[in-house]
Amino acid sequence: MEKWVEIRRGGDFNKIAKEFGISPIVARVLRNRDLVDAEEINAFLSPRVDRFYSPFMLPGIDRVIFVLLNKISEKKKIRIIGDYDVDGISSTYIFFKGLKYFGADVDYVIPHRIEDGYGINNKLIKAAYDEGIDTILTCDNGIAAKDQTDYAKELGMTMVITDHHEVPYTEENGERKYILPNADALTDPKVNDSTYPFPGICGAFVAYKVIEAMAIDKGIEREDSFITLKEELTEFAALATVCDVMELKSENRSLVCEGAKLMEHTKNTGLKALIKVTKMEARALTPYHFGFVLGPCLNASGRLDTSLRALSLFLEEDFNEAIKKAEDLQNLNEERKSQTLKATEEAFKIIDAMNKPDKVLVVYLPDCHESLAGIVAGRVRERYDHPAFVVTKTEKGLKGSGRSIDAYDMFEGLNEVKEYLTKFGGHKLAAGISLEEKDLDAFRKALNDNCKLKDEDFFETVKIDMELPFEFATLSLARELEVLKPFGVGNEKPMFAVSSATIISGMKIGKNKNVGKYKVMDEAGKVYEVIYFGDLSELEKYVESIYDEDTAKLLHSGQRVKVVLGMCYQLEINSYMGNDSVQIQLKNYR
Repeated sequence: MEKWVEIRRGGDFNKIAKEFGISPIVARVLRNRDLVDAEEINAFLSPRVDRFYSPFMLPGIDRVIFVLLNKISEKKKIRIIGDYDVDGISSTYIFFKGLKYFGADVDYVIPHRIEDGYGINNKLIKAAYDEGIDTILTCDNGIAAKDQTDYAKELGMTMVITDHHEVPYTEENGERKYILPNADALTDPKVNDSTYPFPGICGAFVAYKVIEAMAIDKGIEREDSFITLKEELTEFAALATVCDVMELKSENRSLVCEGAKLMEHTKNTGLKALIKVTKMEARALTPYHFGFVLGPCLNASGRLDTSLRALSLFLEEDFNEAIKKAEDLQNLNEERKSQTLKATEEAFKIIDAMNKPDKVLVVYLPDCHESLAGIVAGRVRERYDHPAFVVTKTEKGLKGSGRSIDAYDMFEGLNEVKEYLTKFGGHKLAAGISLEEKDLDAFRKALNDNCKLKDEDFFETVKIDMELPFEFATLSLARELEVLKPFGVGNEKPMFAVSSATIISGMKIGKNKNVGKYKVMDEAGKVYEVIYFGDLSELEKYVESIYDEDTAKLLHSGQRVKVVLGMCYQLEINSYMGNDSVQIQLKNYR
């Protein structure tokens, strides 16, 4: 079920519209994105890299660059230890290229998702020590590595930690006690005493800022060679920002805008090959392409094999070899899709067979590849609007991944039942767990016994920018809304609604007849064309439930019908044969 909520941020929309040369409708959307003063609105409408916050505002960064520059001058061996997702891969690449630029003796290791798990561990530290590494530099991990840092220090190694995750803590008498690793240098925008203006940046953006700070410290930030390097690193930081689901606000918005433009003409051979293989050439790249086309190919390497394959692609200088490597990643992603579909269908069957689903769904899929558990949990959450864990069987016990809804803090929920877990971590909307098989049922029961969610919490919330009659849904407005791009998390595409409209005819179109095209009449009797890319059979079932079977059958017959619905919609610009027209896309109905 759905709960429609109209966002109602107050403001003088006419004044904002006049000041910035936009319509009052666009002005209202800007206020709905929590933009208040003129400076914020101006920065949003004109995103630029010179709007990035100074890297020296990151807590501890002075010490980080001091240690790194000293180690480089002393010709000490540095090893980067990253992570196996897009953010970790990009962070590792940024540091490797950046430190090489400064003349460092540097190499890298990315933990294996299954053999090593997330982040740095003692095995990786001991291997580095045995190979004569002096300094370990983490990226996109390390803030929770207190014990591992202590171990490295016992071996006489230097530890430099760069991360963007939350700092672990314990609670004593209702007060949080934060647990920081005793590193030689550490920067993370989320440490509890941080004054960084926008802590919601990814690990790759932190790495980017460290390299930038090193250049500023050495007075070479304006040299042509560094500017060229910085442009390439911008592309990878932007890719990671989208793929790590960071909010497209503040400097993240400027980063992604700039990175997308640069990537269309990227000089990185591997990235160019991946863009070609995925048929993204000659396109205006958007966060959608980052998150749903390029990113999954990179993530597939870490899920089904090793992320070193993705990093190898970005370091490849021969285009023909890069094409082969990009094709391999694309094939891995197709295999990942196939396995995910099979596991998802199995999860749905298990839940549908339950008499009454739990508030927090825990689905045991012993044969599911552990690296796919999070994706499947996300699909379960989307379908049932419940927090969901998918648990798999591994050689070392059970492992699972969870995805949550807005009303449920998954990390806090796990903290309440941690006695059943051997390991857990995450945040409000996503988490990972490890546990013994014998504790699975007790974990499921305790998790639900402690859950305080109410029935209304399970309704999907559809946020509407404003009620807007179809007569205002013009090509002119659609073009105006383009200034709000790129859309993504934290800057969702504007959603409008009409409380009542009448479908007077409809038909199925497209190669697979899976798109609905309707003539819709408003209350004034004017007719508009509406497109729907959603589940047509579900729409027919809904029409049958509020009308009857005959009406449902007529809905896509092309014949006259009368179906009155409330509609949420978005606007797109449809370009064909050099002509533009507005396309009203139905997104939700009731």
